Amino acid sequence: MVPAAMTDERENGDDVTTPLLELRGLSVSYRTRGGTIPAVRGVDLDVWPGQVTAVVGESGSGKSTTAHAITRLLPTNGRIDAGTVRFGRHDLVALSEAELRTVRGARIGLVPQDPTVSLNPVKRIGDQVAEVLRIHGLATRRSAPAKAVAVLDRAGLPDAALRARQYPHELSGGMRQRALIAIAIAAQPELIIADEPTSALDVTVQRVILDHLQRLTEESGTAVLLVTHDLGVAADRAQRLVVMSQGKVVEAGPTRDILADPQDDYTRHLLASAPSLTTTRPRTPVSIPEAQTAPLVEVRNLVKEFRLPRTEDGPRTLRAVDDVSLTLHRGQTLALVGESGSGKSTTARLVLRLADATAGQILFDGTDVTTARGAQTRQLRRRAQLVYQNPYASLDPRYSIGEVITEPLRAFKVGDRASRLARARELLDRVALPSATLERRPAELSGGQRQRVAIARALALSPDLVVCDEPVSALDVSVQAQVLDLLAELQADTGVTYLFISHDLAVVRQIAHQVAVMRTGRVVETGPPEELFTRPRHEYTRELLAAIPGGRVPSPAPETTTSRGAAS
Repeated sequence: MVPAAMTDERENGDDVTTPLLELRGLSVSYRTRGGTIPAVRGVDLDVWPGQVTAVVGESGSGKSTTAHAITRLLPTNGRIDAGTVRFGRHDLVALSEAELRTVRGARIGLVPQDPTVSLNPVKRIGDQVAEVLRIHGLATRRSAPAKAVAVLDRAGLPDAALRARQYPHELSGGMRQRALIAIAIAAQPELIIADEPTSALDVTVQRVILDHLQRLTEESGTAVLLVTHDLGVAADRAQRLVVMSQGKVVEAGPTRDILADPQDDYTRHLLASAPSLTTTRPRTPVSIPEAQTAPLVEVRNLVKEFRLPRTEDGPRTLRAVDDVSLTLHRGQTLALVGESGSGKSTTARLVLRLADATAGQILFDGTDVTTARGAQTRQLRRRAQLVYQNPYASLDPRYSIGEVITEPLRAFKVGDRASRLARARELLDRVALPSATLERRPAELSGGQRQRVAIARALALSPDLVVCDEPVSALDVSVQAQVLDLLAELQADTGVTYLFISHDLAVVRQIAHQVAVMRTGRVVETGPPEELFTRPRHEYTRELLAAIPGGRVPSPAPETTTSRGAAS
């Protein structure tokens, strides 16, 4: 039961043209072993009913900290030092924990950045959505399962009834993110705080999710505070932009105005770095002489099947990879693109022998490794490395960053302690991190910084093949540009081969020599990026290209402020 003091003020006749959420002078800091670090410094921000307000900025700029401070879901070492967070008539900073529980979930929904650590691994997806409905009195124990399936369907999860019976580890990264979105929208809140809600989603599913959030704003007046590093998404969907750097708001105003005439140098830098907003290709893959393009990896008629939960009709099997044939040439980049669940990551795992193929053949440097075991597998591990999609789950939280990066060198007994440390420093420098990062733990880094560490670790052994599974999806656009430049430089210097998996076609266009488009486990089209992007043959490829963010212009925001500047 929501206390009378916490009821919706708009029902009491308040002016709906006032901001639903107002931040004034918000300052947040974190206590670390090295002292107190200010993360947010005097932020002013307004979010209006029926509008999408996007907060953009580099990794570590304070945008996610600002979002979590609103509902006071900061880490234990985080503290609000000053300022107010007014939601309706109430300052959320001053509310008791009991009062906050009547707001979180019911009136403010939160979509966290990382589905791997936000979903309970031992509970079925449907049960986790149903729990929200029961807690807020929106369903009984009997009706909750069916309503949970309906919510999952609204969030764009395909075959929602089946997915409701599965556990998080049985879903792809994009499907897990949609489950989180379902949890956030289950109670139909007035405000949705979406912290990088589409960073793990392919462009078509991203469009479905963002279309749904947009319908919420238009039909029910729901406000959305969208935290994103994807300026294409912000440009498409937000009526207002708030640009943050080093914990401060450096520019804010209507999206159209900022895109057309950015006032701050930092904003101009971000816009120039966004691949989906750039009409030219800033980075063209280096052409490799014909003699050096012998196949490093050949995949022939690869098949992988998984068992699905048993239904009333009996056992079911999913063919995740269906008769896939690919060739990766030395010194070149093959990009796999397609929707979440299309089989991209499963194909990569089969190539690396992290999973067994049901049928087909995998050749690595002319050797059949389809059923490799023992010493042959260990040799493959040294020559082929993986950059995981999720920087939160792929780094051991007990290790220092120095230990994380040098772990492959220790495992293969390469060098001594001093040479390994020197190699770690060199790699950190190449991925644009200071050497002081060596002493820190993964929990002390932002998501983008963790992904850069993961890339450094993958490069430690100077492998022949690096499989990049969404390697820049968690990075802001400027760091993304640095990492793509780094990958291109390494390829030019060393001849390393990349299998590059991405849902971001704007990124793929910049880095790939060849592109393979996958759908429901099959390769439907292959070719050089220039050909696929200008003359796509398959209808599915055309759908993917049409869904690239950055091509639309949002409806202008109503006149809610008198000027444009460093605060909304």
